Amino acid sequence: MHILHLDSAITADASVSRQLTADILSRLTAANPDATVTYRDLNEGVPAIDTAWFQAVRVGTDTPTPAQTAMVQTSDALLAEVQAADTLVIGLPVYNFSLPAQLKTWLDQIARAGVSFRYTAEGPEGLLTGKRAFVAYTAAGTPFGSDYDYASGYLRHMLGFLGITDVTFVAADGLAMDRDAGMARAQEALDKIAA
Repeated sequence: MHILHLDSAITADASVSRQLTADILSRLTAANPDATVTYRDLNEGVPAIDTAWFQAVRVGTDTPTPAQTAMVQTSDALLAEVQAADTLVIGLPVYNFSLPAQLKTWLDQIARAGVSFRYTAEGPEGLLTGKRAFVAYTAAGTPFGSDYDYASGYLRHMLGFLGITDVTFVAADGLAMDRDAGMARAQEALDKIAA
């Protein structure tokens, strides 16, 4: 088993999502002692996509500049980490009802037509198949799955769009109102994880 562990919280050691991704990882590696792990802290920076990125990565050129080459290498490296993994552990703290900008930017970097998905006569087809994902959802006040939770549904959709349809959420929500209850819900979900 090879695991890609992604954190995105801006709250450092106070992060509940980081605590939960570590707990998920601990369970997976305990059940699979030979597992290997690649760790990436998205809070350390993921370059945003823009016109220059589009020209370098999506359009391409026969004579790329050093800057264009660097953009392609970064995107390729992020995507290669996903391709090499059979399990993803993703921290999803909710900020302003949605996912962190750095997690969205990571998705933008890896969603590449012809590489991680393709268009067919029947519609888009994800190419990152045969993987599963565990998502640590944390929120101070946005209930998991509520009408105004714009984070979990979007992430599930994007992962599915890329071919990752086996997605399990471990949710600790309502932490600002009743932290103990939120953490208890997360613990219950953790206990159900089949490594």
